[in-house]
Amino acid sequence: MAQLQRIAIAPSQIQANLITLTQEQQHYLTRVLRLRPGDRFIAMDGQGKWWLSQLQIEQAEILEPLTVETELSLGINLIVALPKNGFDDIVRYSTELGVTCITPVLSDRTLLNPSPQKLERWRRIATEAAEQSERAFVPTILAPVAFNTAITASTATHRYICEARGHYPHFHSVVKSDSREIVIATGPEGGWTEAEIENAIASGFQPVSLGRRILRAVTAPVVALTLISAISENIVGE
Repeated sequence: MAQLQRIAIAPSQIQANLITLTQEQQHYLTRVLRLRPGDRFIAMDGQGKWWLSQLQIEQAEILEPLTVETELSLGINLIVALPKNGFDDIVRYSTELGVTCITPVLSDRTLLNPSPQKLERWRRIATEAAEQSERAFVPTILAPVAFNTAITASTATHRYICEARGHYPHFHSVVKSDSREIVIATGPEGGWTEAEIENAIASGFQPVSLGRRILRAVTAPVVALTLISAISENIVGE
C-alpha cells in the first residue's frame, strides 16, 4: 500500500462504516493535505485501531480495518518535572519514542505554573506526534500534579527515578526486557532535591543514572525512553 496520510479521530465520530469529520478535520484533509473526494487516508482512533478510509465531502467511508504493530511491548509512564522551557518538545519526542502516559509534576525546583490551555496544547501535540510516528495509541497527558502525589499514586512494580548526582546503577543495567510496565521519573533544572529522592525511595522508586554527564531537563526523558525502547525492541546487546 502506498504511504497514506493519517488523521486521529474520536471513536464517537464513527457510525456504521462512516466517519463524520469535524470542520477542522475537513480543512486539514482538503486544504492542508489537498485530498479530494475519493482519495484515501488512514483514520486512527488513538486507542489501537486504524482504518483505511476514503474521503467523501463532510464524511469518510471506512473501507477496511488495518493492522498496526508499532507499539512497544510494555507500558511506560513518564513522570517528568516541568522545565522552564521545552515541555512541548518532551511531549513530542516522548510520543515518538513510545510513551504510554506523561505525568507532568510540580517539583520543589519547578518554576513553571502552566495554564489549562497548556494542557490542551500538549494533548494536541501528542496527537500530532502519534499521527506522524504511526503510533496505534495516542499517549495520555495528565494534568500537572505535585511530585509527591505522582510518586505515591504509582503502583507499577518497576519504578525508577533518574538522578545525576550520586553513585547509582546505570538505567540500562537495571531495566528488564520482560517488564510489562515501567515508571520513570526525570527531574527539573537543577535536579531533584535530596528530600524528593528520599520520598521517591520510600515510595518504592529505585534511583538510577543516565550516565556520567549532566543532562538538560529536556534531554533526560529522551535518553531514558530511548534506552527503554531499545531494550524492549531487542536492539541493545544484539
